[in-house]
Amino acid sequence: MAFVLTGLLGYLLGTIVGGPLVASLRGIRLRESGSGNIGATNALRTGGVRMALPVLLIDVLKGVVAVTLLPLWLGAFADPQRLAFVAGVAAAIGHCYPVWMGFHGGKGVATLAGVFAVLLPGVFALLLAAFVLVVLTTGYVGAASMLAACAAVVVVLVAPATALPTGSLPFVLAMAALVLFKHRDNLKRLRNGTETRMERLALIRQWMRKRQS
Repeated sequence: MAFVLTGLLGYLLGTIVGGPLVASLRGIRLRESGSGNIGATNALRTGGVRMALPVLLIDVLKGVVAVTLLPLWLGAFADPQRLAFVAGVAAAIGHCYPVWMGFHGGKGVATLAGVFAVLLPGVFALLLAAFVLVVLTTGYVGAASMLAACAAVVVVLVAPATALPTGSLPFVLAMAALVLFKHRDNLKRLRNGTETRMERLALIRQWMRKRQS
């Protein structure tokens, strides 16, 4: 019962999607703006940093809350570590498929960032570095997300078993699969050369190229 309740509460937390909430306060329909996605990337394209930052914070923090508070509340009834993984999976699924939005949500990256930061902080640090590097050098946020998902699997596979919590591998495999599935359209656009770059990063990329030359 503890696992069922954790999964349900984690899912409900995940359905609190930052993009539509923050955008609505500014009179913006995020689904009808930019790329049509409801995450922080499209919020940045549409409304700049002032809109993107609270969207990002909401989506990250709900992942943190799910894997921190739910095992704390229900840990007396089951293994807290296993409950934390259940809560993390549920929060990510809730973000990607929120019942309140007809099961059409975001791509889960920000929420999983919060989950990983708590459950697998060492892995998260490496993935964050890879993500930022790819975004700054290419401008492709989707590609950076997919690369981070694949890198998470590699890191967990090569890391000593004693360095990671029990159950890390199936959790990471499942969440990497979810991220890749949610970015399947990005992958198609990358193959076709039609993927949209984050143009607000163009000046940073130009500066980096000048430094390298």
